[in-house]
Amino acid sequence: MNRNNPIHQLRYAWRNPHKIAPHLRRLTRDTWLRLRTRDHVSYYRAVMRSDTARDPEGAVGSKSHQRWIALGRMQFDYLVEHGLRPDMRMLEIGCGNLRAGRLFIDHLHAGNYYGIDISPDILMSAQQVLAEYDLRAKLPHLTPVRDLRLEFLPDETFDVVHAHSVFSHSPLPVIEECFAHVGRVMRPGAWFDFTFDRTEGREHQVLREDFYYRTETLLDLAARHGLAGRFMDDWEKLPHKQSKIRLTRPAA
Repeated sequence: MNRNNPIHQLRYAWRNPHKIAPHLRRLTRDTWLRLRTRDHVSYYRAVMRSDTARDPEGAVGSKSHQRWIALGRMQFDYLVEHGLRPDMRMLEIGCGNLRAGRLFIDHLHAGNYYGIDISPDILMSAQQVLAEYDLRAKLPHLTPVRDLRLEFLPDETFDVVHAHSVFSHSPLPVIEECFAHVGRVMRPGAWFDFTFDRTEGREHQVLREDFYYRTETLLDLAARHGLAGRFMDDWEKLPHKQSKIRLTRPAA
């Protein structure tokens, strides 16, 4: 379905009248933030500042603490089942307040976790999570970034790259920027798992916050930058609304 279609929106409002007022508040806020920012990353950084001030766990898409715990565990278990070992070096793009990152940090050898995010506000919340779960001795690297060029990271550093619920909030130029640069920091044979909001119909967005893509669009885009990809069917069986693709950098 096209969630940006006025007919769909009217039908949804008719079936869910209690959601009309929250939607209008979000629409008003997001319109104001778009008028005050110069590009999508600046806009979404402002969204995260607003959401984090209200509820850091809600800012990363968790409606309750129990859901925050469950979604983090689901991401962690999936990656461990699909090859994540303690000796690997991992980059998490859009690490947020370490919903899954706290589990990755604990699993990996000290110094092997690198988390980046465009939101300094959510990274301050991540520091609190590190202290709360006593993970400081694991020496994780947490870095705010302006974009996804990854210019500050060295070549062929990471065995695993992970981005959960990042591209579901990103227009295609932002995703392509990541694809164009992530291969440089991946070791030969490394893999990159990311989730996205999938549509089988017309690609669309809602409020410039939620973006829906066809699988083939993202696979073709990754291939242009030398990354081979496949749709992760078994992820579809888990209780999450997004889909997952795994990209690999071919071994030398």
